[in-house]
Amino acid sequence: MTAETTSSAPAPVGPVGPEEPAAPVGPAPTRPGPAAPPAALLARLRASLPGRIALRVLSALVLLWAVATIVFFLQHLVPGDPALAILGGASANPPPETVAAVRAQYGFDQPLLVQYADFLGGLVRGDLGSSYTMKEPVARIIAEQIVPTLQLTGASLAIAWAIAIGSTLLTAARPGLAARIGSGLEVVLAALPHFWLGVVLLVVFAVTLQWLPVVDDGPAGLVLPALTLGVPLGGFLAQVTRDEFDAASRQPFVLSALSRGTRPRDVRWRHVLRHAALPGIALSGWGLGSLISGAVVVEVIFSRQGIGQVLVTAVTSQDLPLVIGVTFVVALVYVIANILTDLAAVAVDPRLRTSIGGAS
Repeated sequence: MTAETTSSAPAPVGPVGPEEPAAPVGPAPTRPGPAAPPAALLARLRASLPGRIALRVLSALVLLWAVATIVFFLQHLVPGDPALAILGGASANPPPETVAAVRAQYGFDQPLLVQYADFLGGLVRGDLGSSYTMKEPVARIIAEQIVPTLQLTGASLAIAWAIAIGSTLLTAARPGLAARIGSGLEVVLAALPHFWLGVVLLVVFAVTLQWLPVVDDGPAGLVLPALTLGVPLGGFLAQVTRDEFDAASRQPFVLSALSRGTRPRDVRWRHVLRHAALPGIALSGWGLGSLISGAVVVEVIFSRQGIGQVLVTAVTSQDLPLVIGVTFVVALVYVIANILTDLAAVAVDPRLRTSIGGAS
């Protein structure tokens, strides 16, 4: 009898059906994600020219609103009644009925927030109000006085850049004693205070030597005030330009230009100076604001017309509309100056056309 060997067989399976389709290979369907964060949206705006313009206009409006708001509330913190200032001061001793009538006429009896809302509404309409003491529209007063101040600041900025460029080209990146003398002179010029330098120039050149007039509305009377403002700023710009000039003179493009036979003087003037001037150009917007603030002191020293004299008179007499109007216009000039410095930087280095918005 033979033994039958059995082997284990797999369990029976049912009929084989059609194969199931394989899952598709590829990226999973994406769901709409959250909105772009503010930083990404800001970067996207800066990447386009219209976006950069919109951001600059928006920042300018915010700056002007902040300046006007700060000045408005600071003026209301100053002790004293503006109604008395309008009537000639406390020494005029006006009757209470007259003081009450002036307060009602100018809205001083209203709550502070109501006065602030009326003030902002006037700014939106372009109405800076009327001066309490001069009884004239603030816009007309500023229009008459801002031209001498702009002439003074423009001449001062030109003198400052003449000093910076001259000192840089003559002494920067040179071996020996010339670089040390130029650097030390720039430090001394940058440290000169406006009020001291103005008095010294006035005494030496106008009183002692009599080369220039003490007070004159013509071009000769502009020389000493412009030097008073421009010399310290020129020393500061020269320091910034010198540092960048020293760094740029060690770049490979300088050696390449010299190897092609370009004269060293042309390399310093045409190539190195263009790179070295960019930081100074960027600071010129700040410098113009500094010149306008320094013009307040200089116009008093040299008895010049300008918004500096107007601002001093308005502050002492508590002329709130005139103080706010002058401050608002100065801030507007500062904003325009920064836009012009951006354009000047692009003109010097066209590579900044794609990055000027991010730098702003």
